[in-house]
Amino acid sequence: MVPEITVTELANKLKSQEQFVLLDVRELLELGYAKLTDSRLEVTPMSRLASQGVDALPESAKSRDAEIYVMCHHGNRSADVTRWLAAQGWTNIFNVRGGIDAYAREIDKTVGFY
Repeated sequence: MVPEITVTELANKLKSQEQFVLLDVRELLELGYAKLTDSRLEVTPMSRLASQGVDALPESAKSRDAEIYVMCHHGNRSADVTRWLAAQGWTNIFNVRGGIDAYAREIDKTVGFY
């Protein structure tokens, strides 16, 4: 089972001053269609993680106890990345259920759809 949060929970976290990493694993082309803007957002495409492993992670996500929320388009790729990072020893990592599509539909339509 993959630890998850809902887009409503993510929206509440984004409103907070809490420190965490929002790791977007979509490919760069996808960012033009829909994107969140937040200083805690880090983009590392899944393809880069597949080719470079944990070395591809941004510095803010390299600590195995960092609080990380992984997001993609619909939540499938991010679930895979969440499982993979957990297998690598990350302990505080969560998939964003439904991805940016659910976030745009349920929280903020200005984020964009594709």
